[in-house]
Amino acid sequence: MNDVRLHIPAAAEYLDIVRLSLYGIASKLGFSYEDIEDMKVAVSEACNNAVLHGETSATLGQIQISYELGDGKLTVKVKDDGPGFDYEAQIGHSQPPVGDSLSELQSGGLGMYLMQALMDEVTVNTDQGTEITLVKYVTNERDGL
Repeated sequence: MNDVRLHIPAAAEYLDIVRLSLYGIASKLGFSYEDIEDMKVAVSEACNNAVLHGETSATLGQIQISYELGDGKLTVKVKDDGPGFDYEAQIGHSQPPVGDSLSELQSGGLGMYLMQALMDEVTVNTDQGTEITLVKYVTNERDGL
């Protein structure tokens, strides 16, 4: 299995690097444009969570991103060294957004909902910091999959 690793500062201005590298890797693996865009949204949400909830000290923390290629899928792991969060409680909030307007939408849980909706598999490990694992399988559009 091949993998690519990035270590970036936990700051929003570095997230474009993550999206650009994801695009390049996913393109080489044969993902469709739509799947790549879905992955970019999901990975961006995971990185945003790492920026917002990761390192809590005055110094800027790091986000570790790995792209693991193989077996007809791309696995993206986003890890921070922050205090973690109660994933089980968060799952209960990861439902489709409800509200008449954007201002009425409930905050929290929307990012997790998007990740689950856009990726084939999502797992979260909060043992040491938070590591979100996102998996997308390459589909063969010729077969209608």
